[in-house]
Parts: sequence; structure tokens; C-alpha cells
Amino acid sequence: MITAIREVRRAKGMTLDAVARACIPPTTAQTIGRLETGTRTVSVAWLNRIAAALGVAPADLVTLPDRATLPVAATLDADGAHAPRQSLTLVPPEPSAGSIAISVDGSVGDYRAGDAIWCELRTPDRFGEALNRDVLVPVAAGRFLFARLIGRDGDALLLLPLTPNARPTAIPSPPWLAQAARLIRAL
Repeated sequence: MITAIREVRRAKGMTLDAVARACIPPTTAQTIGRLETGTRTVSVAWLNRIAAALGVAPADLVTLPDRATLPVAATLDADGAHAPRQSLTLVPPEPSAGSIAISVDGSVGDYRAGDAIWCELRTPDRFGEALNRDVLVPVAAGRFLFARLIGRDGDALLLLPLTPNARPTAIPSPPWLAQAARLIRAL
């Protein structure tokens, strides 16, 4: 199997050691290096661990003949745009299973009209993962609230709406929330 672990790791700006420490359970930089170069066989379990450490879908680490990639023409930092030191490619985003989206029709907070927000669904046992992130929460009468999750009070979520001068709102025991994971914006 041909993997793109090295390309994705470099695109994320992570070292072998950083990926190794981010794996659950942690591993060694040497092991990640061997998996990258193919000197050690990459199992599905390893793909899942490394993908989680890199914050990508496992499929993003596998080079498939029918999966499009984009060549990286330049890197950008505070000093400006630079030619990459080596050949790089990026994999275009793909929604993960169970994701939902929000279409932004009018500007609010950091979001502009025309944006699309891809969200990952979270069950109540995983609400803590969304702390200090923007989330979509179902409320009464088939409506929703899109706000920043700022805390929990028992089973209630404390949310800060994105509008200026808004006051925190408590939503008691929502069955799910959707955490904003990716912003798609046309330039």
C-alpha cells in the first residue's frame, strides 16, 4: 500500500516526533518514520492512529489512483510566499461519514455570506471535545443555535451566540451537537 503519511505530515507542519506523541497511545518518531517510508507495514489500525494524530481522515493517508491531488506551488508564512523546498501535494477536502454542513446566507461573527461550514456530529459523551469551538445545537420547535460552546453546567451546554453583545445561553440536555470542523470559502 502506498501511503501519503509523509506528505500530509509535512503539509500540517508536524515533525515525526510531534506525530508520534499525538498518537494514542503515543509511539516513537522512529516508528512513524518507518511507516512513512514503507520499511514497516502500515495496518488499518496504524492508519487510524496516525490519521487521528494528524487530524485527517484515514483515507487522506492512502494514495489512491482515482483520488485527485493538488500540486503545491508555494508555501506562505509571515515572510511571504516561497517555493517549496521539495515537491508537495495536497489532498482536497472530503467530508467524513456522518458530517453535516451549514450554509452561511448572511455574515455573522467570523463567517461571511457564501461560506460553507462542515461540522462533525458529537454525541453527549463527546461534547467536551467541542469546548471553545463553534457548534450547531438543536433547540425547541425544530430550530437550531449556532454559537461558541463556552462551558457545561451538568447536562446543560453554555453557549455564547456569535452576535455582538450577546449573552450566554444555556441549552438543557441536547441529544447531539455538530462541531465546526472546516470552513469552505470561495475567494
